[in-house]
Amino acid sequence: MRAHSRRGGAELRLRRPSPGSTMWRMSTAPVTDLSYPIGKFKYAGPSDEAQRRHHIDEIAAVPERARKAVHGLSDAQLDTPYRPGGWKVRQVIHHLADSHMNAYIRCKLAFTEEVPTVKPYDEKLWADLADMQLPIEISLVLLESLHKRWVTFLCFLKPADFERKFNHPESGATTLDKAVAHYAWHGQHHIAHINKLRERMGWKA
Repeated sequence: MRAHSRRGGAELRLRRPSPGSTMWRMSTAPVTDLSYPIGKFKYAGPSDEAQRRHHIDEIAAVPERARKAVHGLSDAQLDTPYRPGGWKVRQVIHHLADSHMNAYIRCKLAFTEEVPTVKPYDEKLWADLADMQLPIEISLVLLESLHKRWVTFLCFLKPADFERKFNHPESGATTLDKAVAHYAWHGQHHIAHINKLRERMGWKA
């Protein structure tokens, strides 16, 4: 999916995924792109059963990994941007809840309707709303409940069901298979923002 690339003069070597993943995995070479610490999402095409199980497992792991990523952080640390000009850690956690609520509903719409058109939202505007200042525990608990329902729903589906689609006004028709692969990446993408910030700042768990 991604070939060799160079950032800041250092080559990033990418290797093929394991059988359990449809995404490229990055090597241990240094990563300098603070916006995409695990690389950008790329869809390799329809997943086989093992790959899809891996993606669902990744979605299931998000609540625990998110909670671990912010464990022990003070309010001042939670209000630190994960990169210059980026969201604060607090906003990242609340965004995960916002984004994954939308994803869960889109998955259910795709299964119960014929290629429904879903409504996009402006995540940047949402990130500045008043509820983004609430304690992160609210969204951490929300993620735990949401992902339990989402994963239960996904595990109920038959292989052919993942070919069903929803239509996004900006990105077009999206299969459930692609959506699941994307949100497997999405959770780890944002959790990596927090973990990489902790590493750079020397914040111990």
